Amino acid sequence: EKKVVNLPYTFYMKAGEGGLASPWTKVRMGSRVPVYAGKDGGMQYIDVGTNIDARGFAGEDGRFDLSLNLERSWVEGEVSVPLQKPGAGAGDSTAGQFREPVIRQFKTELAVTMKDGQTMQSTLATDPLSGKVLAINVTMNVVK
Repeated sequence: EKKVVNLPYTFYMKAGEGGLASPWTKVRMGSRVPVYAGKDGGMQYIDVGTNIDARGFAGEDGRFDLSLNLERSWVEGEVSVPLQKPGAGAGDSTAGQFREPVIRQFKTELAVTMKDGQTMQSTLATDPLSGKVLAINVTMNVVK
């Protein structure tokens, strides 16, 4: 097993108390990728990167109940899309091609109960097309 990349994200959130969850803490990191939407649609931009939404509340015995929504998308390769000029026939040599990005995506929603200093592997998923394995590790540290 070869680890290709590690993308750590660190953020602070205030835990709710008395059975009430805190407001969502949100992290957004990425780029906007242009995608051709046809001759009438022009260009559209798609957000690509990492979105993390998290919240939690203090439970019993020093444990915390955390809710985490994670969405990760990335550009991986391109696909040729035929472009035909108006009035051109199927065998016309004036027809061209342009390259469109292939956007891959991973999403997970999870709820975990953790204690101070604990790390857990919450999600492990294998992309069926590429065989790449994506592992999500969550570490929680209480700041007093």
